[in-house]
Amino acid sequence: MNVFINKNIPEAGIVLLREKGIKLTINPTENVLSRDEFIKICQENDALLNVGTNNFDEDFFQQCPNLKGIALFSVGFDAVNISSANSRKIPVGNTPDVLSRATSDIAFLLMQSVARKSFYNHKKIINGEWGSFNPLANLGQELYGKTLGIFGLGRIGFEMAQKCKAAFGMNIIYHNRSHNENAENELNTELVDFETLLAKSDVLSVHSNYTEENNELFNKSAFAKMKPSSIFINTARGKFHNEDDLFHALTNNIIWGAGLDVTNPEPMKKDNPLLSLPNCCILPHIGSATYEARNAMAVCAAQNIIALFENKKMPFCVNEDVYF
Repeated sequence: MNVFINKNIPEAGIVLLREKGIKLTINPTENVLSRDEFIKICQENDALLNVGTNNFDEDFFQQCPNLKGIALFSVGFDAVNISSANSRKIPVGNTPDVLSRATSDIAFLLMQSVARKSFYNHKKIINGEWGSFNPLANLGQELYGKTLGIFGLGRIGFEMAQKCKAAFGMNIIYHNRSHNENAENELNTELVDFETLLAKSDVLSVHSNYTEENNELFNKSAFAKMKPSSIFINTARGKFHNEDDLFHALTNNIIWGAGLDVTNPEPMKKDNPLLSLPNCCILPHIGSATYEARNAMAVCAAQNIIALFENKKMPFCVNEDVYF
């Protein structure tokens, strides 16, 4: 079986694939392929191990009729038209669980960074603006005993809730389509409707899988319903928030601050006005960027490809209906 890997991945995954005798074509550069280049190479291979944001729409599947499977180097699979994959019996795999801790670490880091305006204060040193001690300057807020609201209490959200509970004794509320009984039993979390999540959260952290129905859900209307002292954190997908509306909320004291590991669009341009705000901390989508998480992701993706090679069910398949 011939497999195309569009960006190099950790050796832990490559070794597994080569041990199985799978022929690999790996994009040797960091350059992003054009859509035409990407499709042309996919047409010449049996399967794809995809890194990054490519659009797997109906047109892609029509142009790649020989493709037998896709292994994503990510948890999210919103870039894949699952209906198109299903109609062609093409399994799609992802890399769940293995990056939950690393991603929640970034959400936890951003929450604290925003609360204490750490990015802004670091820039003051670089700019030679440290100055003398001023008891009224650069004041942040403490998080002890406050309420963490989680939009999408899955694996990553659970890790975030655990950290906030243990470190700051925070109360946890969440908004899901259904109850997370494990979280309710272990962390005494409370399921609430979306309006209550907005109104009661001191920190609102987004951890849900993205769907079109949630596109820019966190907009001017939503921010207006949050506390003026609240912090908005998004480490899931940039499309969850409207950045113009977020800028308006941050510059008009509608919310206290925001921490983003994902942006809308992505990557963010260097002149984006959010980058200049003292109450906004932004990272370049590094949620899973640890040796441990990326190695584990490579192994998961390789296992999905190997299962395809051996005519077995992908162990981390997101569209299991293709097997029935």
